[in-house]
Amino acid sequence: MSVLDDERAAGQQRGPAAGGASWARDLAMGVRFAAGGGREGWVRTILTAVGVGLGVMLLLGAASVPHIMEGRQQRSDARNPIGVGTHPPSAHSLVLAPVETTFRGDPVRGVLLRADGPGSSVPPGVSALPRPGEMVVSPALRDLLASPEGRLLRERLPFKIAGTIGDPGLVGPGELTYYAGHASLTAGDSAYRATGFGASGTASAMGPELTLLVIVACVVLLMPVAVFIATAVRFGGERRDRRLAALRLVGADVPTTRRTAAGEALFGAVCGLLVGGVLFLAVRQLIGAVTLWDVNAFPFDVTPDPALAALVVSAVPVVAVLVTLFALRGVAIEPLGVVRGGTHRRRRLWWRLPLPLAGAALLWFFGKPRADGAVVHTEVIAGGAVLFLVGITVLLPWLVEVVVGRLRGGPVPWQLATRRLRLSSSGAARAVSGVTVAVTGAIALQLFFAAVQSDFMKVTGQDADRAQLEVALPGKDIATARKMIGEFRATRGVRGVLATVHGSAGRPGPLRAGEDFVPSTEVTVGDCATLRELAHTGECRDGDVFIVRDAGRTVDDGYLAKTARPGARVLLNRDAATDRAPARPQLWTIPKASRVVPSRRDPTGQEGFGIFATPGALDTTALADPVARAMVRIDPGVPDAVEYARNTAARIDPATDVLALQNLTRDKQFASVRTGLLVASTATLALIAVSMLVSTLEQLRERRRLLSVLVAFGARRRTLAWSVLWQTAVPVALGLFLSVTAGVGLGVVLLRMAGKSGIAWSVIWPPVAAGGVLVVAVTLLTLPSLWRMMRPDGLRTE
Repeated sequence: MSVLDDERAAGQQRGPAAGGASWARDLAMGVRFAAGGGREGWVRTILTAVGVGLGVMLLLGAASVPHIMEGRQQRSDARNPIGVGTHPPSAHSLVLAPVETTFRGDPVRGVLLRADGPGSSVPPGVSALPRPGEMVVSPALRDLLASPEGRLLRERLPFKIAGTIGDPGLVGPGELTYYAGHASLTAGDSAYRATGFGASGTASAMGPELTLLVIVACVVLLMPVAVFIATAVRFGGERRDRRLAALRLVGADVPTTRRTAAGEALFGAVCGLLVGGVLFLAVRQLIGAVTLWDVNAFPFDVTPDPALAALVVSAVPVVAVLVTLFALRGVAIEPLGVVRGGTHRRRRLWWRLPLPLAGAALLWFFGKPRADGAVVHTEVIAGGAVLFLVGITVLLPWLVEVVVGRLRGGPVPWQLATRRLRLSSSGAARAVSGVTVAVTGAIALQLFFAAVQSDFMKVTGQDADRAQLEVALPGKDIATARKMIGEFRATRGVRGVLATVHGSAGRPGPLRAGEDFVPSTEVTVGDCATLRELAHTGECRDGDVFIVRDAGRTVDDGYLAKTARPGARVLLNRDAATDRAPARPQLWTIPKASRVVPSRRDPTGQEGFGIFATPGALDTTALADPVARAMVRIDPGVPDAVEYARNTAARIDPATDVLALQNLTRDKQFASVRTGLLVASTATLALIAVSMLVSTLEQLRERRRLLSVLVAFGARRRTLAWSVLWQTAVPVALGLFLSVTAGVGLGVVLLRMAGKSGIAWSVIWPPVAAGGVLVVAVTLLTLPSLWRMMRPDGLRTE
């Protein structure tokens, strides 16, 4: 006996039930229809399950973000040194020196280590400290060094690989990091002594602008997922309507049929939960091999928060039931068929327009930060953003109906498309609603980003056109400094080197009355080409000396004249730490022919002052604790020229600091938020693409018989293909138009909340273009299915 026969018999034996019992009975009957409805029923259920499952997978991923961030922070804290100070060595202490570098844009974190005793602490993830000349590396770094792409980096790390760092010592599986043993490492300069690892880091609180951005971004990224889940539970609506009419024919009342339809959607949603869980677990195992915008995570970190996971599991079935009941509110289900909302009933605007207006009003009046910068009413802000985007979702079907109702004439494909849209525009509007919401949010966020990014960008004063790298040698040996200069000039891809040796010169003799310290000044030694970049020297020959005044007036010329003046005698090797004259003073007389010239801002943005001398005028061996500094010019025509220069620096001394010069720097918090949004938006865009593909295939499946009939009566396949394309293009064009209008409006509200003004129109079009390209790509992917569905065998029936 069929399910329908069972229901007819049951309906003859019982009267109308009330309350929860009737709900449970009718929902259970809908589940039986979905599970026992034959091949067609299972195809519909599978499509719904796949659609809901994709959304559930992304929601579970979003629910895992707190655990991912917490795990990364805990492992980062676990490897922070503790007990850092100048205390004497002990059996448990060790000396560390960070030696971070960059390889082709990817950061490489390194630490040089030397144990003070046999019981020295070990970093997390490392079983034993590496011996001198050895290193333990992360798996990602090990694989990179073993590959042909890592050859240049291998030259920079002249250590033997003795082991691998375990997961507890890594922030993420793709992190490039290592610990290397160094026999002669001593505390001082860039190295320091520590007693162990595990210092807790303190994260600085985000400012109001970033807090506002994160709140709105979370809503913008999750709303398309919710929209798609709501769309997926309505798959198979037309075939379901025929079953509902059959139920009315055997005596079921209207509430019963609606609850039965909700039961079918409930079954698909529950199956979607299972599919989403399986997909989440499968993707979770592969997450370590995926890196998006330099961010990756361990599979064990991708664990949903229990409360958020419970919310997803409970909300999806409830949403399926409510959406189905809401969709059937205007459907007249009668024994002889189903009429959707009547022939002349049009969608109403009066209840749709207040939703986005109410959301914008909440953001406008309650979203502005307080005078102290704190963001209040975060729930109201999130609710306002949800209301606004939900309003955009419900406005789209009304807009599509109004516009296509006025379209007349045109070629045959156009007429077929517009006629289909006039008869049933809901499905087409639902298919593109996710894109509309996503583009609306993307436009608003891009406008907000463009307005506030200047607050998080700092002008460094550096000139990356004059030099691209700055190198500072930590050693004090003048021979090493000269070697550095020579090796950089011989490095492949280096076009020039502005090399200087720095020291200090003081006035000879003891303190005088009224002096707290002996006057001193800087001494800079470099060739004429280099000195021209640091001061307005004019004509220069080897052997010249210049007295350079600070053009920025940060140093008083009167104070400078106490030491640096033509004909004055200066002490070159005074102990800067104790301010005492050495036992064997190195005195030098500044030539009387020395010229006084103003300083010039160097490529790093600094202005020097004091005594500038060429090598022929001053022997740098007389300087106490000289420090070498180089600014390197890179030939842009040589691939990996920067990497060759970094290799040279590491070959001279592994602890050499190499800084890339840049005109602007971005706030780290702002950069991390921006990276997180890029990762999340990439995942959301991928979901939208798949969801649109599933939705379009479902619509084609519903119209398979109609397409076969048209082909059988002589309609050309090209005509039908163009009609399908126009049926997608018209709602998409209207959706993108609505996205631009609403996105600009939401962006203006966000700018007002952040105290900004002005719209950067150039940032509006990339999200619109991305949405358009996405729709075109999905439409092209559906064409093979369209050709198959236009075969004559689609006329078969059972």
